[in-house]
Amino acid sequence: MLPMRTLWKVLKAIALVLVLNGCEIGEDEVNYHFVTLQVVDVDMPEAFRLSETYQVEVTVLETNGCTEFEGFNITSEDTTTRQVVAIGTEQTEVACAEIVTEARASFEFTCLYPETYVFRFWTGEDELGEPQFLEIEVPVVP
Repeated sequence: MLPMRTLWKVLKAIALVLVLNGCEIGEDEVNYHFVTLQVVDVDMPEAFRLSETYQVEVTVLETNGCTEFEGFNITSEDTTTRQVVAIGTEQTEVACAEIVTEARASFEFTCLYPETYVFRFWTGEDELGEPQFLEIEVPVVP
């Protein structure tokens, strides 16, 4: 029987080998990168009430058969202005069908401030590469 100290060293070595081997990307594993997805439609309430939570429905474009919606990156530009960018994953190193499809997704929003909210949804870039946004103002009512 191995002494306890030697046993721990052997177990640590085995765990290290398993961890390092588990991080290796093999030939038959899927590789991907994150992409921004164009927002084409938004279903927002006409008004918010303070402290209430709302479901915001968004339609995005998945640009090919290897692209899939993953989530939203929502950042606060100031107290009541939110920039919303749809994020997807796109598989690399595989043949993709060149089809554009629409995907519906949603996120929850809770109204915390009594001022009008401005949502800026990323819709793509213009011919100069400048970001374009769909801006929607939603007042807060009593």
